[in-house]
Amino acid sequence: MEDTIAAVATAYGEGGIGIIRISGNKAFDILKDIFEPGGEFAEIVSRRMTYGKIVDKDNNEIIDEVLAVYMKGPKTYTAEDVAEINCHGSIVALRKTLGLALRKGARMAEPGEFTKRAFLNGRLDLSQAEAVIDIVKAKTDKSFDVAISQLEGGLSLKIMEIRQKLLDVLVDITVNIDYPDEDIEELTYEKLEENILLIGEMIEKLLSTASTGRMIREGIRIAIVGKPNVGKSSLMNSLLKEIRAIVTEIPGTTRDTIEETLSIRNIPVYLVDTAGIRDTSDKVELLGIEKSKEAFNNADFIIFITDGSRPISSEDKEIGKYLKEKKSLILINKSDLGRVFDDDEIREIAGNHDIIETSLLNGKGIEDIEEFIENMVYGGHLSQKDSMMVNNVRHIELLRKSRGSLEDALKMIASKEALDFIEIDVKNTYEYLGEIIGETVSDDIIDEVFARFCLGK
Repeated sequence: MEDTIAAVATAYGEGGIGIIRISGNKAFDILKDIFEPGGEFAEIVSRRMTYGKIVDKDNNEIIDEVLAVYMKGPKTYTAEDVAEINCHGSIVALRKTLGLALRKGARMAEPGEFTKRAFLNGRLDLSQAEAVIDIVKAKTDKSFDVAISQLEGGLSLKIMEIRQKLLDVLVDITVNIDYPDEDIEELTYEKLEENILLIGEMIEKLLSTASTGRMIREGIRIAIVGKPNVGKSSLMNSLLKEIRAIVTEIPGTTRDTIEETLSIRNIPVYLVDTAGIRDTSDKVELLGIEKSKEAFNNADFIIFITDGSRPISSEDKEIGKYLKEKKSLILINKSDLGRVFDDDEIREIAGNHDIIETSLLNGKGIEDIEEFIENMVYGGHLSQKDSMMVNNVRHIELLRKSRGSLEDALKMIASKEALDFIEIDVKNTYEYLGEIIGETVSDDIIDEVFARFCLGK
């Protein structure tokens, strides 16, 4: 924390602008040493963008023409003195400017060190700092909205509210343990149970958003499976709204899995079009079928496509065996050609999954498929406008531990155990929730969180 750190804060590669960020008590001195203001402003003033040049005075070399700004702490991202240099987006200009800053007294920042300093200096709590990663990695408007809500402290405020209620309970327990003969209101088991149940409901409400939050943050992996020539590639092309997979009447055209990333109604989706699963002696096609089975096993969700114009085949039945334990949607395709089997027949081989009738070449059923995916992710009850979701695996695990400790406390209350034992479980809950916002977290966890950041953030 005593060092001044520097890094490239923008992505490497050609671009209009690239930014060097410097943070620490030497930020101003380093900037002054390598930056020469030009034009009508001949001095560096805090929070004023200034035109000038980066100059290596040791070699009398002009490195780049830039805009630079110095910001006096603590009202900065890191709560320290910060300088930012807007170079041309050239790898050479960025490398030379950063190298010059390092020579003048800065050291290279570690991954996430700027945000780590913001946390350690009290500008962000740990859940807000983690939201910064989600903002950078957001792939849809919805995942961005959720991350912004957490950066603004939406989750933090809710956690602090729950912890305050737990603290009130702990105070009541402690007073009744330490001062049993004083003239204070007696804490009954009934009152204690009522308070803990209320807190448990608040935790449960947060956990109820976890599944949706995780899918919005990480995306959902969907595998399209079925025998050859039933319309798998047509479905991928329709969802992507472009021709990505070759569509022919020849079975076995798709020899390998095709993976694409897209957004379906603001939900990040990894779509895998698999080779048709069938018996074949073609060695290349067999390799594709093996990869299809691997994609099937790794998927969060399966779309099973059948040809409704033909009788259910042995290949359909073989695929259907694997679907009964997986989250799946059954598409009965080629409805424009008529159907020769009903819903019950396909459910008998594939399980009691939802069915949508489609004609993919004509675009029939695509909106129904998108709506089904949306309802599956949101559970049919969460408003898309509600950005207060738990989407971080670490937070989810700590909330589950909190819920477990409260359940243990309720068992103790039910059996009228001593308040000392109940206090331990309530205190554990308080500590677990504190780990989410960084109040009671260890240094190892802090280091692990910030190691996931990119350089310059």
